[in-house]
Amino acid sequence: MALEFGAPWSRSLKAGSVFAVVMLASVAGAGIFVMPARMLLARCMMVGVPVSVLAIAFLSIVSGYTLTATQLEIERPLWSTVFPLAQLLSVAGDAEVFKGSLRLFGNGGIFSFTGLFWKRGLGLYRAFATDPGRAVILKFRKRTVVITPADPLRFIVRVRTHLATTAPSTVYDD
Repeated sequence: MALEFGAPWSRSLKAGSVFAVVMLASVAGAGIFVMPARMLLARCMMVGVPVSVLAIAFLSIVSGYTLTATQLEIERPLWSTVFPLAQLLSVAGDAEVFKGSLRLFGNGGIFSFTGLFWKRGLGLYRAFATDPGRAVILKFRKRTVVITPADPLRFIVRVRTHLATTAPSTVYDD
């Protein structure tokens, strides 16, 4: 049986996304309507770069999470990113995980917070987030993943129940 968890947007993600779309659309609009026709390369860049940024950001949207008996699926617009639960060591909630984190590569707030991040004490992690206040840290054998399900407590309980039935020696972080 699969359990689905939504990925609600935080107020800051909504505001940041609206701001970014307006700014990028303004640059593209200026490239189309303001830039002289003789400056073709500049016009193309002023339209192409903002449109590319928005397209990449759109593709990185996290639309939800599906938890099955064997894997966690992070749903995206065109694909899902899958993590096998057989490699999961621990799960814990941490609404402060993004505070003090350094984004190394990825999207920092246009439609989602996705990519590679680093934080002292946690190390390198991949984020698939829409509301940092709902953060759940999943430690796998070879990686750490941060997600933000709509109901973090229910998600943690379900994963811990799975861990308890499959690996009695698993350590739980609180």
